[in-house]
Amino acid sequence: MAPAPAPALTADPASSSSEAPTYKRRRVVEEEEEPMYKYDDEDEDEYEQKRYVPLKQRKAAELQKIARLRAGGVGAAAGSASPQEGAQSPKRRAQDDEEEGEEAGSSVVKRSTQTLLKEARELREKEAKEQKSEAQKQREEEAKILEAHAARRKLASDLELAKGINYSEPLKTSWTAPRFVRQRTEEENTILREKNHIISEGVDIPPLIDNFRDMKIPRCLIDVYLKNKGIKKPTPIQMQGLPTAFSGRDMIGIAFTGSGKTLAFSLPIVLFSLEEERRLAYTRGEGPLGMIVCPSRELARQTYEGIKAMAEVLAQNGYPTIGVLLCIGGISMAEQSHVMGKGFHIVVATPGRLQDMLEKKKFNLDVCKYLCLDEADRMIDMGFEDDVRNIMSFFKQQRQTLLFSATMPKKIQDFAEQSLIRPVVINVGRAGAANLDVIQEVEYVKQEAKMVYLLEVLQKTSPPVIVFSDNKNEVDDIQEYLLLKGVEAVAIHGSKTQDEREYAIKSFKDGKKDVMVASGVASKGLDFNEIQHVINYSMPNLEDYVHQIGRTGRSGKTGLATTFVNMNTQEQTLLDLKYLLMEAKQRIPPFLAAIDDPRAAAGGNALQGCAVCGGLGHSVKDCPKLEENQRRQRAGMSGADGGGY
Repeated sequence: MAPAPAPALTADPASSSSEAPTYKRRRVVEEEEEPMYKYDDEDEDEYEQKRYVPLKQRKAAELQKIARLRAGGVGAAAGSASPQEGAQSPKRRAQDDEEEGEEAGSSVVKRSTQTLLKEARELREKEAKEQKSEAQKQREEEAKILEAHAARRKLASDLELAKGINYSEPLKTSWTAPRFVRQRTEEENTILREKNHIISEGVDIPPLIDNFRDMKIPRCLIDVYLKNKGIKKPTPIQMQGLPTAFSGRDMIGIAFTGSGKTLAFSLPIVLFSLEEERRLAYTRGEGPLGMIVCPSRELARQTYEGIKAMAEVLAQNGYPTIGVLLCIGGISMAEQSHVMGKGFHIVVATPGRLQDMLEKKKFNLDVCKYLCLDEADRMIDMGFEDDVRNIMSFFKQQRQTLLFSATMPKKIQDFAEQSLIRPVVINVGRAGAANLDVIQEVEYVKQEAKMVYLLEVLQKTSPPVIVFSDNKNEVDDIQEYLLLKGVEAVAIHGSKTQDEREYAIKSFKDGKKDVMVASGVASKGLDFNEIQHVINYSMPNLEDYVHQIGRTGRSGKTGLATTFVNMNTQEQTLLDLKYLLMEAKQRIPPFLAAIDDPRAAAGGNALQGCAVCGGLGHSVKDCPKLEENQRRQRAGMSGADGGGY
């Protein structure tokens, strides 16, 4: 059966009315949709604002605006718009004109009081202030180096540091200056100090006294001991140093070699011991009252012999007996046991043996009130600092501390001032300056010709003569060569036994030997009689040079110092030597005069000096002493040649 056909969609008009509903087709009129964005003039202005404008056009527009403002202010600016601005809407142009008018008004006011030339000058001045010169940069760099190396603890005992003990007042003593000295005004004291070339710094500085009798020193010491030494009046360091020490004040004493520093610190400790013994005699196991620490054995023995001689003179004139103990390496302390057995007042020691005796409790520092560090910069400055700090940990009470040296740079002075109690700094001449009584000669000698030329130089003066070398093997070679040539010579250096060192010193002092060949152990503080000539076979660093040439020209006498230099000598050391000769007004050889200072070319102060070692020919960042100290620290070394136990 076939399917029925589908109904037609359209019907005949006649039959559609009766059979099915009719459908009318309507024309659909599409409504206009509202646009998503409406544009008006404001939108156009906003678009213009946000539209990217190339940099070149922006600069051109700014230049035109500036030109219009200069030409005639707001009116001219409104009349000459750029093509780009002309394309903007009237509303936008009105806003721009209003803003330009305000800017124009403020600019006109500003330019009426300040010109472009003035602005440019102010900018240049500002840049000049902000920009640092090379000298300023160098000073800042040096300050940072010093700050890094100065960051260390105070020189005090561990007990004081642990408990935070700080003493504010110096020790009191029974000594007072005579009334007429105390009644002097500060202006009169200042005139006296200037007359004797003494620079004193501190609070309540004791007055200067220019003769021994007014210092209330026992007459027997003046008439016997000092007279035998040929000392008739105090030297500048003694004029100010002795009253300061007698007053119980902490002190830093700086003076050139041969100026009498040893007497300035040894005489007070003798008189303090004398007063203490008079009050109550020391018995077995008591003492010491005071202590002097030296960097080398020879210097300690020399100081000990001087104090022992003063004690003997006092004992011979009816004063109480003073016990003096020598505590140095290389000798048996059994020899000193009788001194410790009776009780003693003064110890003269080197750091190594002193530490050993204190740790073994051979004696203690329970009643010790006086401490002197001779050649203090040598011990405080990196080498013996830990040793000295360990020694100070044995103190049980406040003490009077004195530091003495011929070369004490500013860095060491600052560190020492922090460790002392209201210290008095006494300076006779510049720290590290050479003795002006020494005639300095510098000669260029090739290394292979030194030994032969030495014989010729020895004939400049009569004996005794000291020859210094910084190499122990070279010291022995020079002595052997001089003995072969018939010259009576002895040698001393740190590797020799204590008996050999003492024999060399004694035979040379007694005049049995004409020449002593020595390393640095004989350069610090040793006082030899009538040394005519010092020869530096090899040029040392500047500090050692000052100490070595200071073995002659002592106590106001004139001496001669000859130094050999050659290509092996560092240029920096030669520059230091050049400035030292200039300062002392000595003859400068042509090869030294030809050396230029790079700091002078950079605009630095060539004569400012190094704060670490006092050398005038280099700055802190180039200091050889600082490099040596760093090398020593890395190697784990401490101490100096021949100075310890």
